[in-house]
Amino acid sequence: MIAASPRHTAAHPMIEDANRIPAGSTLHADLCIVGAGAAGISLALALQDCGLDVVLLESGAERPDAAAQALYEGTVADARLHPPPDHYRVRRFGGSTTLWGGRCMPMDAIDFERRDYIAHSGWPIGLDGLLPYYPRANQLCEAGDFAYTVDTAFKRPVRAMIGGFESEAFSTDTLERFSCPTDFGARYRRRLERGPARVLLNANLTCLANAPNGQRLSGPAQVRTLAGNHFAVQARGYVLATGGLEVARLLLASPGASGRGLGNARDVVGRYYMSHIAGTLGTADLSHASSVWHGYEISEEGVYCRRRLALRAPAQRALQAGNFIARLHHPRIPDPGHGSGILSALYLARPIVPYEYAKRLYGDAPERGATLAHLRNVVLDAPGTAAFLWNWLRRRTLAERKFPSIIMRPKNLRFSLDFHAEQEPNPLSRVKLGQAVDALGMPRIEIDWRYTERDVRTVQSALAALAQAFEQTGVGRFDYAPGEVEAEMTRYGAYGGHHLGTARMGTDPAHSVVDAQCRLHEADNVYIASAAVFPTSSQANPTLTLVALALRLADHLRKTYTAPRATIGSDVP
Repeated sequence: MIAASPRHTAAHPMIEDANRIPAGSTLHADLCIVGAGAAGISLALALQDCGLDVVLLESGAERPDAAAQALYEGTVADARLHPPPDHYRVRRFGGSTTLWGGRCMPMDAIDFERRDYIAHSGWPIGLDGLLPYYPRANQLCEAGDFAYTVDTAFKRPVRAMIGGFESEAFSTDTLERFSCPTDFGARYRRRLERGPARVLLNANLTCLANAPNGQRLSGPAQVRTLAGNHFAVQARGYVLATGGLEVARLLLASPGASGRGLGNARDVVGRYYMSHIAGTLGTADLSHASSVWHGYEISEEGVYCRRRLALRAPAQRALQAGNFIARLHHPRIPDPGHGSGILSALYLARPIVPYEYAKRLYGDAPERGATLAHLRNVVLDAPGTAAFLWNWLRRRTLAERKFPSIIMRPKNLRFSLDFHAEQEPNPLSRVKLGQAVDALGMPRIEIDWRYTERDVRTVQSALAALAQAFEQTGVGRFDYAPGEVEAEMTRYGAYGGHHLGTARMGTDPAHSVVDAQCRLHEADNVYIASAAVFPTSSQANPTLTLVALALRLADHLRKTYTAPRATIGSDVP
């Protein structure tokens, strides 16, 4: 084999096409990071000044590539409950940050706890293990300061979300912050281009070597391109920084010492697959509240922030429910009975709305015979519709920091309720390899996402508590059909691109894949920087926590791989 160095030379720019690597050669590095999305790029940036040779492999290029995206294709056990595997994730430089909506919030302390009423819950670290890294993660995500309550985020007085609403069960002072949304590839390209990490585009990891006696990978990782090139990367340490679905695929496709997949001697890889439980239902009539503001506030640094109704930790314990939040939401878009020209215009524009957003906006099949009614709404509400479209063009389409979503304020203060809840880990909910293979000869995945009775009870009990809180405080009523909760949850199924738990973190190898340092139990030089390691899902969107975990891992890798080699292992090249 031809030996090749990753160090920066005139012949080796820091971002290059893997098809230009000499075929059959072996690149040598201290660390090989696989995946240039939010985690991989954050990790590479955090390691820039520590003197380590880093190779960052990215399967895609800098622009969308249908052939690369097709490598994500696979099957699902129930198409009603889970989108196709090639949706909601993007195989290109920047990963799925080229698609995301930018919502950021940290996890809560209770999310890390072992809770008797949530099966398989508990992290080997607590919130305090991530708090040092969240502020920097916030900056990388371009979500402003790490300030997630009204009191910490705003020096000025902020209008109440629901005037007169004070509840022991629900808070209204916690925030969601919104990134631009930041495409990590575009935003941090110049910094990566300056090195020292060497970024290889169109580079697909196809197999990791075995770890003799379950200790250390000594052989190189195999890399292929769709154009037919092939080479290897021999590193002292490897980090899988792909999404939760692809992490499971890569581990299962590498035999490992057991022959069942790297890290999978106990048949845990791919299990405990979680997303979030979400839906929109009911009518919250808040006409008796002294005031209602459910829109966005802009922080002093110009970041959009929004409050939500959050189930407090003591109430979660009392109800034996998972974490839960709800937002005041506009009426269902497909039903022209809302009379809104704005919502009807959005309905009529559905053919050009990307699948990832159309599923959430429109849900099931269009309302029968609704087109004329929607056209009538647009005409009758023409001034309002025109004003909205102009505002949307100015603050969303043309703005660098985009207005996050459509906010409608009903004149009668009757809202639907949009909920987002934690999903209980379930070993029967899983990702596994199928019989079909992709263009590189790698097995495609099969997804069998499942929810539990606890998931249904979490939403039912939280909604019942919220309805009670509205009535007790006199701000209004929340009317819904409790029997329809499960149907509403399954109408959306697994929430979009939140692929969690397939290589979970823990102390017991019988029930987890990585330890508290995100290192494989079965190979002490293989790490995972992915939402795959989340033991539980929280109510929070995962990106901010994922980046914080990557920064925490960067600190560990600095200490481990910049130490004298004799302390790491003489067998490491």
